[in-house]
Amino acid sequence: MSKLWGGRFTKETNKLVEEYTASIAYDQRLAFEDIEGSLAHVQMLGECGILPKEDAEKIKEGLEKIAEKIKNGEVEFSVDNEDIHMNIEKMLIDEIGPVGGKLHTGRSRNDQVATDMHLYVRKTTKEMISLITHVQEALLVQAKVNTETMMPGYTHLQRAQPVLFAHHLLAYFWMLERDKERFADSLKRTDWLPLGAGALAGTTFPIDRERTRELLGFGRIYPNSLDAVSDRDFVLEFLANASILMAHISRLSEEMVIWSSQEFQFIELDDSFCTGSSIMPQKKNPDVPELLRGKTGRVFGHLLGLLTVLKGLPLAYNKDMQEDKEGIFDTADTLEGALKLLALMIETMKVNKEKMFKAVSNDYSNATDIADYLAKKGLPFREAHAVIGQIVLYAIQNDKFLLDLTLDEYKRFSPLFEKDIFEVLKPEHVVKARNSTGGTGHEQVAAQLVMAEKQLENGF
Repeated sequence: MSKLWGGRFTKETNKLVEEYTASIAYDQRLAFEDIEGSLAHVQMLGECGILPKEDAEKIKEGLEKIAEKIKNGEVEFSVDNEDIHMNIEKMLIDEIGPVGGKLHTGRSRNDQVATDMHLYVRKTTKEMISLITHVQEALLVQAKVNTETMMPGYTHLQRAQPVLFAHHLLAYFWMLERDKERFADSLKRTDWLPLGAGALAGTTFPIDRERTRELLGFGRIYPNSLDAVSDRDFVLEFLANASILMAHISRLSEEMVIWSSQEFQFIELDDSFCTGSSIMPQKKNPDVPELLRGKTGRVFGHLLGLLTVLKGLPLAYNKDMQEDKEGIFDTADTLEGALKLLALMIETMKVNKEKMFKAVSNDYSNATDIADYLAKKGLPFREAHAVIGQIVLYAIQNDKFLLDLTLDEYKRFSPLFEKDIFEVLKPEHVVKARNSTGGTGHEQVAAQLVMAEKQLENGF
């Protein structure tokens, strides 16, 4: 039989089955991870005397040649050889002869593919942490130049209280910091080596799994061979972390869409990140943040998809587990593009400070400060709250804002009001007064910026 595993079979694989079950179309991107794992495996086989050293060296040289050819785009992967593992093994045999068939001694495709995935997820996780850091750096730069820029803070998308724009941006900085922590923490579970577990029960060869672990730089080996080949928790964890990260990206993207609208005009996105309309020449559409928001669904879908694949599988390896790859590859690609674009959009966006200040000057978001003012003068807060509600209603009915009212008008509602109420109501004072830890006051935002810078310097 033409298949490397075909000795027990009397018929060729049905062509439709071959095409449907082959994974080479997408798992070829694991080529370098597969070769990395094979190089460590064959070195260990040679050191343990399981293979003659000359055979091990010949196999290593062959694998390195194949890696170079793949790098240079000189190879064609074949569906006939099903997956990346069998493709490379077939190339190796073609390159160095029958001795290439000794590479698979003491291992199975089951522990081989698991090892490839661990290597891929470990590498990709570190890349995600680096890309998240770039977005944080962009947020930090914008925050530093907007420490005096005031904007309305919202709850229920209704103006609530004035905040510094820097404070708002730093909220996303800390969201992303938690994302980085999640990815960094997941490396502890990704850093387990399955190679040496065999198909499911180990191997009869006297392999040295600790030596393979050293060569591949893993922190520990799986203590149970069944678990080693069937575990995809680390892939699920990557997808879960990616889903939370995409939710954060989507929330910021939504704000960018809103802020750049004609109704808000708080920011203007750079032309290079927007598109026009095929029929309406005046349009400048925020397509990039919209698409980032939209792509969140596909990342969530990949997490749910793999959870569904794994939920009913008995131990150990099952063909269903082939479905772990396309989802994580697509998620990694989606995240890479999203994070790169987001960093650039933040760096290049223009902040309309005047529009933001006008918004906080022409609303009722300073109302809470009147309640606090009365409470500090001895009026129970609940009573003060009721008084301010009446004042706001009066102002709305008379088409005025709170700073437009006279002292006499304030005294109609409470004799506790004095001239200093007008200083209290200024947006600058409203922001400055919120000096509690983590608040939007200037001192607290300055402290946050220092904390954020230190966090980036410390890294992981």
